[in-house]
Amino acid sequence: MNPSPRTTGTALDDAAELFRQAKRVVVLTGAGISTPSGIPDFRSEGTGLWSRDEPLEVASLNTFRTHPERFFKWFRPLAGQIFNAQPNAAHLAVAELERAGLARSVVTQNIDGLHQKAGSKRVIELHGTLQTLSCTRCFEKFDSRGFIQSFIDEGTIPRCPECAAILKPDVILFGEQLPQTAWFEAQRESRSCDLMVVAGSSLEVLPVAGLPMQAVDRGAHLIVVNNSPTYITVRADVVIMDDVASILPEIVKRALHG
Repeated sequence: MNPSPRTTGTALDDAAELFRQAKRVVVLTGAGISTPSGIPDFRSEGTGLWSRDEPLEVASLNTFRTHPERFFKWFRPLAGQIFNAQPNAAHLAVAELERAGLARSVVTQNIDGLHQKAGSKRVIELHGTLQTLSCTRCFEKFDSRGFIQSFIDEGTIPRCPECAAILKPDVILFGEQLPQTAWFEAQRESRSCDLMVVAGSSLEVLPVAGLPMQAVDRGAHLIVVNNSPTYITVRADVVIMDDVASILPEIVKRALHG
């Protein structure tokens, strides 16, 4: 896939040059980086998950506690899409940046683990992960792979092998706070970077949406690659409104190979 005609070579070259000049790069990713891998986002009109379901009714902590079967019924097809997904060119490009020493960390809003599958090592997951489950009674943590296939295939709600209580996916539901350690780490990274790259995020969900502003206010450069405008577009050095799976690999190619 190639960049569309509306994406100028100048913007790609400018982004690549910012990478070459930077010493502390942080990549902030959202749902848009995983949609090319077949995982739906939440807010796109007509196709996003919240265009079909009311989030507080299916994906809140209250729903999980009071009607867990309702949550799991909604979550089952999404879980299947996530576990069957493979990294796309954008994930691979981010991992290549890290291997080349150009990216220090990836801060992601995604729960799909595709950055890790692509080879990224330092991934800060602000909205949790589907790779593990925690018992709601004894709080033991388990690898999802021991439970997920029967859940996807048969709808079997995962239960703790120790106490038989329901296992909760380690994802952040509505009504839950962000994981404190990850949030503090993401803020430290944002405040100390000299270049932040926003890839595939509309920056509509607080408090994560405030991270680029924390970076820019402390003198960092900013690159935004997203299909739609964001609130911080006016503060960015480079803005490319196009498909992240084609644009990000092209920027990385130019940054690493000229």
